Amino acid sequence: GQTNLKSPQDIQVYIVNTNFSLTWKYTGNDTNVTFSAEYRWFEDFMTDGTEWKELPGCQKVTHMECDFSSAITEYYDKHHVRLRAERMEEVSPWSSIFEMTPYDIAQISAPGIELQSINGVIKIKVSPPEANQVQKMWIDDLSFKYNLVIWENSSNAELRNQSIFPTDIIDGLAPDTTYCLKVQAIYPLEAKEGLFSPVHCVKTTHKANVLFCATNVSVLALNMKFHLHWNNRYKQHVSYNVQYLVGYLKKFYDDYSTKWLNVPGCENITDTQCNFSSIITTASGIFYLRVQAMNEYNKSCLSNEVKVDPLVTNEIGPPGVKVDISDVLLHIQIYPPGGSESEVMSNHYDLSYRVLYWKNSSNNEEEIKMKEIKQTIGTISDLTPSTLYCVKVQAFSKAYNKSSHFSKEECIKTPGDKSLPLIILATFVTALIAVLLVAAPLVFALYQAYNKIKYVFFPSCQPPLNIEGFGGQLFDSPCLSTTEEPIENCSIIETIITEELNQIDFKDYKHSKQSSRDSGNYSNDDDTSGSKLSEETLEKEIV
Repeated sequence: GQTNLKSPQDIQVYIVNTNFSLTWKYTGNDTNVTFSAEYRWFEDFMTDGTEWKELPGCQKVTHMECDFSSAITEYYDKHHVRLRAERMEEVSPWSSIFEMTPYDIAQISAPGIELQSINGVIKIKVSPPEANQVQKMWIDDLSFKYNLVIWENSSNAELRNQSIFPTDIIDGLAPDTTYCLKVQAIYPLEAKEGLFSPVHCVKTTHKANVLFCATNVSVLALNMKFHLHWNNRYKQHVSYNVQYLVGYLKKFYDDYSTKWLNVPGCENITDTQCNFSSIITTASGIFYLRVQAMNEYNKSCLSNEVKVDPLVTNEIGPPGVKVDISDVLLHIQIYPPGGSESEVMSNHYDLSYRVLYWKNSSNNEEEIKMKEIKQTIGTISDLTPSTLYCVKVQAFSKAYNKSSHFSKEECIKTPGDKSLPLIILATFVTALIAVLLVAAPLVFALYQAYNKIKYVFFPSCQPPLNIEGFGGQLFDSPCLSTTEEPIENCSIIETIITEELNQIDFKDYKHSKQSSRDSGNYSNDDDTSGSKLSEETLEKEIV
């Protein structure tokens, strides 16, 4: 059981696409040593306790590297690998276990490339890393993106990086110049960068100078209205067809040259502009446009392509603004830019609004204040009365780092200060209440004094009619008692008078009662006449 063989060290597994290789180091000085490896699928080991298996391609190898690509078919599962040294019947202890999940540690191989130099540009065609392979580590070839590195073949070359499609054109190159390039595949889903292809070099040609070709092709877009513009250097008759290609077609590895379509309304035109808004059926898609020029001899020339990413290419126009005023608030109504396309603009850009407002006065140093809102309705408080305020609004999108021009200024004057009339009214009401509180007790006291004086100096009570006129001068004050006459002089007469007076009083009572029914009150005339009648009757009786 004793052995002098050492175990292999520093075991590593390298995977490129579906190609697996095992490497290790051996520090022993032994000769005639071979190496054998075993593996197990971790999932089998955990479920039914499967033991180690011999690793195909890595048995009795003499070098410190072996290929076992045929042994592994489950790329997303965990595997264990171990290795030992062997000599005749003698074996070393097993090395430490190397644990791996193939998909996690796999690298992307270099893509294949084909180049063609024509008319001052380089046409390139890229093949995916696992082209024509049955077993694939990377299932979706369309998920690959390709990075191109190109430079002039000179001593002071400057590297230029750019993304390319599987079939693409490299332009902007100097004529009669040798360029070298290499391409790398990138797998964005796993943030993996592949190996670069071998360097390829090619020499450019001169570009044909065709006068009737459309030049300086550009796109102007505002509020989802898209226009293509170009220049015409040709002085003779020339017509144009504007063509477009849906962007996703460039992701395929097939030739898309026959997939270009004419823009409706921009066929066989002589103008140097075209409205192609009708083809923008989705705001999230990519489109490519080019101009095909035709001269009077039916020869054609294609312009350079321009890329249109609707939400990136489009510019945001200024919003509409309407202002209104209330007692204490300035109300701002914002209309999103775009008119009939305002809903598209608002939905895709998630617009916010930057509101600037200031006092429009002769003082140029008036502070301009800013307020950012998400809604299309805003208010501004803390207004100064009888002041002209001006407002302008800018729409912007943080996601696309875009902003519009400011809208036209809208101005409105705040109403006058209503606090002074309210203060005056409040002061008047307070003063009135205070006066009433002070005057009420005073009026009550005066009224009581008046009643006392009236009662004392102007009493309301009067003597009976038969007494009031009797004796004339004896009753100056009806409520004050008079001096009594001597009893001895008037005793007999008093009896007669008393009887007569009783009769007269009875008659007067009846008369006064009757009169009260007729008129409801006594008059002074009736009292006077009654007194005269009583005097005459009394005199007759005395006689």
